[in-house]
Amino acid sequence: MLIQKARQNLLQQLSQIYSVNEAGQITDWVLEFITGMSKTDQLVESQYQISQQGFMQLEKITSRLLQHEPVQYVLEESWFCGLKFYVNKHVLIPRPETEELVEWIIKTLADQKDTFQKITILDIGTGSGCIPICLAKKLQHAAIWSCDISKEALQVAEKNASAHAVKVKLLPVNFLDEKQWHSFPKFDIIVSNPPYVPEKDKASMQANVVNFEPGKALFVPDNDALVFYNAIAKFSSKHLQQKRIVFLETHESLSREVAAVFQSNGFTTTVKKDMQGKNRMVKAEK
Repeated sequence: MLIQKARQNLLQQLSQIYSVNEAGQITDWVLEFITGMSKTDQLVESQYQISQQGFMQLEKITSRLLQHEPVQYVLEESWFCGLKFYVNKHVLIPRPETEELVEWIIKTLADQKDTFQKITILDIGTGSGCIPICLAKKLQHAAIWSCDISKEALQVAEKNASAHAVKVKLLPVNFLDEKQWHSFPKFDIIVSNPPYVPEKDKASMQANVVNFEPGKALFVPDNDALVFYNAIAKFSSKHLQQKRIVFLETHESLSREVAAVFQSNGFTTTVKKDMQGKNRMVKAEK
């Protein structure tokens, strides 16, 4: 099949379940994955013949995509801060908002480089490892720890750390169990993108998120939406060095409440908007 025809067919099918723009992005990604050709090369080489093996691969990928399975899981790859990460059903797909959190951390440390020279960082709920790995690439002087309750997620993070040739200390921890905190030292920076989506939000969310991404990494009870932030605030009160910082991603409707949790634990807080103007990040200093 000609790549031009393959593009038309895939775009037409995906447009039934995605916006035209999103369908186009997924089509570009899939065809580059199969052929190794960039979008520009695909358009220039419109008469390029996809091999029989490539065509069969395309059919299998298309079938999964039409079941609303995220393209990142189908291709087992996702991009974050310019780096490619292996992902599967055991970890959340990295989001652009989380990139902004990483950039905020890096900028803060750059602005205070005399204060933060040799530092120790903890990432709580690491998932694919995208946060600590990107920090390790940018902050080569930092010692970085990460924890997650999911051993399968830690295997993904370990694979990504190895692929990017960085050292991250990965620990299996149920962070809500305070008895497991004793093994942690004190840190200069604590960062987390914990579960924060109230269960009631499921009804309004897309099928490709609700049906495929790991629920325990996304959702919290409606009556206890701040459960992880309360735990992180308590932990940070004991395991954060003096005059150091906690960085958090939050639900847009809960950022002020998250800030209040940390303020009640003696922290000074800053709420930051993402590029869409939504309150999605909190910095807590003590």
